[in-house]
Amino acid sequence: MSVRKVGETQPQPEEGGSAQTSQSIRISKSAEDSDKKGTNRRLKDVEICVPIVYGTIAFYLGRKASESQSHKWTVYVRGATNEDLGVVVKRVIFQLHPSFNNPMRVVDSPPFELTECGWGEFEISISLFFHSDVCERQLDLFHPLKLYTEDESGPQSTKKPVVMESYNELVFPDPSEAFVARVQNHPAVVVPRLPAGFNLPNPESIDRVNEKGRGDTKDHPLSQWFLNFSEPDELLKLAAARQEVQAHIVNVRRKLSMLDGVPQLSKPPSGYEYT
Repeated sequence: MSVRKVGETQPQPEEGGSAQTSQSIRISKSAEDSDKKGTNRRLKDVEICVPIVYGTIAFYLGRKASESQSHKWTVYVRGATNEDLGVVVKRVIFQLHPSFNNPMRVVDSPPFELTECGWGEFEISISLFFHSDVCERQLDLFHPLKLYTEDESGPQSTKKPVVMESYNELVFPDPSEAFVARVQNHPAVVVPRLPAGFNLPNPESIDRVNEKGRGDTKDHPLSQWFLNFSEPDELLKLAAARQEVQAHIVNVRRKLSMLDGVPQLSKPPSGYEYT
C-alpha cells in the first residue's frame, strides 16, 4: 500500500468538515482468485482503479436531543464522483459500537450507508465485499465517527453538520477479463486502454436488488455536505493518465522480453571496435 497517490492534491473541506489523508490501496489476489480459469482469465500487467470516498455526516438534534441521543448521523461509502459503486462492491458491513442494538449492520445494495442516533464518538469498521469476478478478498476500512467540531466555544448548530470523509483509490492488479468487460465504460471505474485488437468476452450482468433503480449519490439528500476532493473529475483524469503510463510500460516490457530470446554477441563483429 502506498500512502500517496499519483497526482495527489489536498482536499478542500468546508467549514465544519474535515478530510483524512488520501491513499492508494492495492488489493492483491487470493490463491482462489489465481486458480480460477475460463471467463475469469487474468489480464497480466493491467490495473483497474476505483476512486471511493467513505465518511460520516452528523447533525446535532438541538431541542430534540436527549442524554442518550444527541446527534443523528449517517455513515457511508460512495463513489468519488457520486457514481454507483454497485458495479464493483457487492456488500458493505458496518460494525458499530457494541452498545448499539445489532451492532453489525449489513447493506446488500447501493447506496451503501446507514443512519443512526447516539451521543458518543467511536471508530466504525467498514468491510467491503466485492463481486466474484472482482476479488474474493474483503477490504476492511476504519473511520472515526465525529460529532463535534474542533472549536467547541460556541453552541452547536442544528442546520450545519459535522462532516468527516476519506478519499482512497482501490487498485485491482491483474483483473479478470469478465471484470474488465463489465466496467470498461462505467464512470465510477478507471480502466486502462487495452491493446488494439484485444477482444473481451461479453459482459455478464450482476444480479443485485436496487429498489431505487439507481445506486449513485448525485441526488442524495446529504450530497450538499459531501466534501469536494479537489475536483474529483480531475482526480479521475490523473488516475487515467497513470493508467496510460502503465500501459506504455507494459508494452516496453513485452518488447524487452522478446529481445531476451535473441542471442547477444559476446564481442563486436570483425572490423568494429568498442568506443
